[in-house]
Amino acid sequence: MTSACARKVDDAIPQLAHNDASLPYDISLPLVVDLDGTLIVTDALHESALFFVKRRGLAAWRIPLWTLSGRAVVKNRLAEAVTDDDVATFPANDAIVALAERESRRGRKIVLATAADMSIAQKIQTRFPFIEDVIASIDGRNLKGPEKAAEVFARFPDGFIYAGDSSSDLHVWSKATAAVFAGSSASMKRKITTRTELAAVVPTRIVDFPTLRRGLRFHQWAKNALVFVPLVLGGKALDPSAWLHALGGFAAVSLLASATYLLNDLWDLTEDRRHWSKKRRPLASGDLPIATAIGLIAGGGMSAFAIAAMIGPACVGALALYLAISLAYSFRLKREPIIDVFVLASLFSMRLGLGVVVADVVFSPWLFVFSMFIFLSLSAAKRQTEITRMVAHGLNATPGRGYRAGDAPMMLALGVAMMVATVLIMVIYLVEDAFPAGFYKHPHFLWAFPLVLFLWLARIWLLCHRGELHDDPVAFALKDRLSLFHGALMCAAFGAALL
Repeated sequence: MTSACARKVDDAIPQLAHNDASLPYDISLPLVVDLDGTLIVTDALHESALFFVKRRGLAAWRIPLWTLSGRAVVKNRLAEAVTDDDVATFPANDAIVALAERESRRGRKIVLATAADMSIAQKIQTRFPFIEDVIASIDGRNLKGPEKAAEVFARFPDGFIYAGDSSSDLHVWSKATAAVFAGSSASMKRKITTRTELAAVVPTRIVDFPTLRRGLRFHQWAKNALVFVPLVLGGKALDPSAWLHALGGFAAVSLLASATYLLNDLWDLTEDRRHWSKKRRPLASGDLPIATAIGLIAGGGMSAFAIAAMIGPACVGALALYLAISLAYSFRLKREPIIDVFVLASLFSMRLGLGVVVADVVFSPWLFVFSMFIFLSLSAAKRQTEITRMVAHGLNATPGRGYRAGDAPMMLALGVAMMVATVLIMVIYLVEDAFPAGFYKHPHFLWAFPLVLFLWLARIWLLCHRGELHDDPVAFALKDRLSLFHGALMCAAFGAALL
């Protein structure tokens, strides 16, 4: 009976994410809006810390010292690294913004009340013109919980409507005339209704599995199947122990790669928010909180090295080298034209190196030379696609990258040259190594390899040149039927050569 009554109450509360109704209260009551998790879907303190570390990393050691002076001091010092352009990219809660704009047009005063530093709050006020006044942390006073409640009540003793999202806002709601809840928690709704009238609810997005899957880029784990290639080509396809170690290596590099993807997205947060497609990534859009991402990075990294330690020191060393190059790429090298393509190809080849280490097979120079050239070509195709889309969006340069619109012909020539080199290396390998070795019973079937490689890579570059390759070439190949057919042909040719 109680749950049925609760459902009736919930049904009576306007869901502002899907409703454009105005607040049914006297227009003289101001609407006081919280910042973190309410007006914006991110956390200003976490954003400030990230920008501070990125831009003033050498001064990060001072942060623990600042905490001795209080949380408000920390917020103030970190806020110094945040610019107006940064604040302009903070993902907003569209439903709360729409509500505030609607109430402002009706004549209601809109006030921002936040525990963030005053400098951040003033930048937010500049971004949202409907905000008439600001209440924020200043002069060493951290305006959160009871402190915020006291300050807001002192400003508006005759009543106010408060929009917030967290348990710390319960102190403010206790003094408010009515509440707007930016959240989905049923328990929070009940707590609010014991303190004031719940006027409206703005359901927020939760961190669900699809969000985690996109943030960790599980679809990219397919690339890590390269770990198994040395095992198969090295003659250990029937060795259970080798397969077990290879599976461990696959899990370790997958977890580490996901952690580095998230770290890369954190580092590129501002640039991604200005990008035509990357702005939809979980971190850039605010679907995945910064604090959650940092926890996933730490957890993924530690888990990866724990698995590697169980396999052996060589696996730990290979994984550490992969991590070092990934970090160098994320923090610097991806902004260097041509070098970034080489590093991407190297990271692919390092997966093969990890496979050699964990399966304990003989190192093959042919395999690594072939790997570098084919992935140089595919990495160039990825950059060519980005340049093409950049031009289509009327840009001369891509934020966070070193390429310009005029670099397209150069990248096209480089990528096609690497494609031809890939096919040539495969032919030389067949003539000079595969056929004389006597490892294959029917080696003539291997001639399908250079033919299929040429057809597949040429098609990739044709689509790229036409501007029709709207994805990473490897990710595209995993979803493209013709690419999968080409892969099946090569597997069939390999099996026929062996049998």
